[in-house]
Amino acid sequence: MIGGLEDVLQEVRESVELPLTEPELFEDLGIEPPSGVLLHGAPGTGKTLIAKAIASQAKATFIRMSGSDLVQKFVGEGSRLVKDIFQLARDKSPSILFIDEIDAVGSMRTYDGTSGSAEVNRTMLQLLAEMDGFDPKGNVKVVAATNRIDLLDPALLRPGRFDRSIEIPLPDERGRIEILKIHTRKMKLADDVDFEKLAKTMSGRSGAEISVIVKEAGIFVLRRRGQQITMADFLKAYDKVVNVQAPTIPQAMFV
Repeated sequence: MIGGLEDVLQEVRESVELPLTEPELFEDLGIEPPSGVLLHGAPGTGKTLIAKAIASQAKATFIRMSGSDLVQKFVGEGSRLVKDIFQLARDKSPSILFIDEIDAVGSMRTYDGTSGSAEVNRTMLQLLAEMDGFDPKGNVKVVAATNRIDLLDPALLRPGRFDRSIEIPLPDERGRIEILKIHTRKMKLADDVDFEKLAKTMSGRSGAEISVIVKEAGIFVLRRRGQQITMADFLKAYDKVVNVQAPTIPQAMFV
């Protein structure tokens, strides 16, 4: 269940789900489906959640990995891991290969003279080769996510690798109301709880932050052994999660 983001979900469905579930639509029109989709946006906006939801709807194998998993210590390990993962995705097709935090391995290429830097570059080159279609990918869709699209190498962003780049924005007021309803659907709420007022109060907050605020409100009720979650609990949770002041560092630490 994803609150808001209807336009974004439609784009992702067209790029990832439809080629797996209804490939004949593309064949009839004589067009090629996008080869890869890059989701980018602020932390906590639901990039990973969207990829999981699409995989569930498409009834496809969901293979998730982090870009940092590809950064290995020994020479050749990272590139071999990339080959193995893409082969696993082909063997388990139809499948969606989701690479989270791809900037860990796909940043602009630099070389500082160290073996670690050279190994990261080799790993990214293998990733580029796998995505470039030298081997048939079959029913495999590659989806990646990053918070820092500005750091990615231009070779990774060019058409043919990631044909679609979709920004996942922070939820608007309607989206925040839907997210609140999703996270509170099993909670015992008092009559004074006003989702519209809460959504206005939480302006600029991500779905992940809203989830934490809801959980924190439940902890307040648990602490006082209450029976229902009130509006005051939500507002107190908001203040605790969002407006926490940085701890004061004793001056003695700098002496």
